[in-house]
Amino acid sequence: MILIPAIDLKDGQVLRFVRGLNDATHAVDISPVAQALEYVEHGFEYLHIVDLNGATSGQMANAKAIEDIAKALKIPFQVGGGIRSLSDIEFWLERGASRVVLGTIAQTDPHLIRQACQKFQGRICVSIDAKGGYVALSGWTKITSIKALELALRYEDAGVAAIIYTDIGRDGTTAGINIEMASDLAFALTTPLIAAGGLATLDDIIDLQKEKNSGIIGVIGGQALCDGRIDPKKALAAAGEQKTTVF
Repeated sequence: MILIPAIDLKDGQVLRFVRGLNDATHAVDISPVAQALEYVEHGFEYLHIVDLNGATSGQMANAKAIEDIAKALKIPFQVGGGIRSLSDIEFWLERGASRVVLGTIAQTDPHLIRQACQKFQGRICVSIDAKGGYVALSGWTKITSIKALELALRYEDAGVAAIIYTDIGRDGTTAGINIEMASDLAFALTTPLIAAGGLATLDDIIDLQKEKNSGIIGVIGGQALCDGRIDPKKALAAAGEQKTTVF
């Protein structure tokens, strides 16, 4: 199971937050490039980068910081937040992203998702952020009446590389991954699933590893991997084999 550390960016800074963008947040005293390289030094082989400004505004706002990371990296990374068009997708693929993560438009523009999957085969991930099982849009500012599974099933035949499922009630809280919901969703899909939101302890990784037969191929972690709560070497050992066809 792949273990993917996250770098969340707002106004060019690395940000940590609790329960969404409109609750408690704080910038970390480390540059985006330094944070990325620190993860590489720990032995991580993939990165997940999010433009938080873009997620709410629908426009890429941290392009300079992400481009700087891309130039410094020699490992694959995926990027999301504010990506709303084929040209946006192409912009990041040309700048070194291995995968582009599409969130809000998965609900608002399904035709674009299918176009993207066809044009950029194997390089599109769909992010489904949910609260209480219902899809959240625009940087978690809008909760819809669409269930996460319903949205995921719409793209089963589209060629999506992976579904990234985030329980936003847990993201940033280090309260623990919602393993039951993630495994249920993965089991119902043929598309590989990456779990996110609330990674807190080594036990979360161990428990997720036990569910890999359900279709969970990876987990994204943020705060707990930064603040020393989870030892990176032990985390990678618990996750097991890091090679994957998703990147």
